[in-house]
Amino acid sequence: MANCDGCPSKGTCGKNSEDCGVKQIPENKIKNVIGVMSGKGGVGKSTISVLLANTLADRGYKVGLLDGDITGPSTVRLMGLQGEKAYSDGKHFLPVVSPKGVKVISLNLMLDSEDSPVIWRGSLLSTCVIQFWNEVLWGDLDYLVIDMPPGTGDITLTVMQQIPITGAVMVSLPQDMVSMIVAKAVNMAHMLKIKVIGTVQNMSYITCPHCGEKINIFGKETSDFLEKTGVPLLGELPTDANLSSISENGGEITDPVIKAEFDKIADGILEAIKTK
Repeated sequence: MANCDGCPSKGTCGKNSEDCGVKQIPENKIKNVIGVMSGKGGVGKSTISVLLANTLADRGYKVGLLDGDITGPSTVRLMGLQGEKAYSDGKHFLPVVSPKGVKVISLNLMLDSEDSPVIWRGSLLSTCVIQFWNEVLWGDLDYLVIDMPPGTGDITLTVMQQIPITGAVMVSLPQDMVSMIVAKAVNMAHMLKIKVIGTVQNMSYITCPHCGEKINIFGKETSDFLEKTGVPLLGELPTDANLSSISENGGEITDPVIKAEFDKIADGILEAIKTK
């Protein structure tokens, strides 16, 4: 990049514009980048990314959402943007803007059909995610939420090295096997000197429809995982139809209890970023 203006790491990365590997078009001024990770697929990472983007937009922030899960993109459907298309103006890619004003980019916005498979090798997948960072006209953003690719392999490594992530939010389940895999992602972030903001434990419990009791269907594995990693728990979300069907509501939470819990999660994320 020609200079560090608009980069979330400006003044903190210890590099100058000549030796910095981060590229960014001059029109983009992105204050904070939040990476939503897990190290494992199927834990609700995309759901958390969408809910976070919409919650921040509800609070009046300028928000973007980058779908980095190239082979399994789902943010478009979760945001209720099926049928929308992203185009190029000949110089930059133009994101689709949701009704809440969230700027969204995903490979599913560029495919003929959302069912079309992406059969690419790792280098192409990595290149695509980085293009979403440095070739999309994001403009002025307070927060860019990145739905990170699963795993700790080449694609995730490239993203974490070439995009100036302000902090990472981990998504886990209360299962020993899942916690072990997510711990790998936590350690990866630490090795790359990326701040781990905290963990969102998804599918943590179900609520009895008759008495309202919380039932921990997977047991209690949270404390051991948090103690080993030293990562704070931002909040717990249930297995609930209100979350599994958010695509029908444009990524909105309709249950007031779950919404209150996610507002607490968002508060924790924002506070951690302010104290970075």
